[in-house]
Amino acid sequence: MRTPDTQAIRPVDAHEKALATPFLRCLIRLIRAQDTYGMWEDKSDADLLADFIVTKEQRREIPIIGDPDPDVLWRLQIFYTCAALAIEERSGLIASSTIMMSPEGFGRVVLTTGRLVVLSKTLRDVHRFGFDTLGKLAKAGAKLVDDAVAAIESYPDVARA
Repeated sequence: MRTPDTQAIRPVDAHEKALATPFLRCLIRLIRAQDTYGMWEDKSDADLLADFIVTKEQRREIPIIGDPDPDVLWRLQIFYTCAALAIEERSGLIASSTIMMSPEGFGRVVLTTGRLVVLSKTLRDVHRFGFDTLGKLAKAGAKLVDDAVAAIESYPDVARA
């Protein structure tokens, strides 16, 4: 017999925990905002993010050299747009993302606020863009945002210029 003190505790699934992070919540909002025809209304949040998951085994199956698929480019764009939005939410400053990409999948992403470059990253093997798990996706996004906010806090005058 169960007493009020001993309630059943349901273990928290790793996916549920990752989906509750601010970065993934923002990413899900962005993806749902892109759904102009309502095709994704019945999809769960995890299903919407499933294309961002590329395991090591799947990555090994993708050729080393390859042109990025338009869907992969869209996911890359929305990932860094989400990072810019999250930076904006935390810092109160407008952040913008710029991605320059060659047809072969090499390029650069730059996130800026004012005159401050908060992220400048070389992109390669974009056709293999993805993360092992939702947790790693959330962690990578949160790290981008944390590093950018730290740069803004270090150089507030430049960020606001």
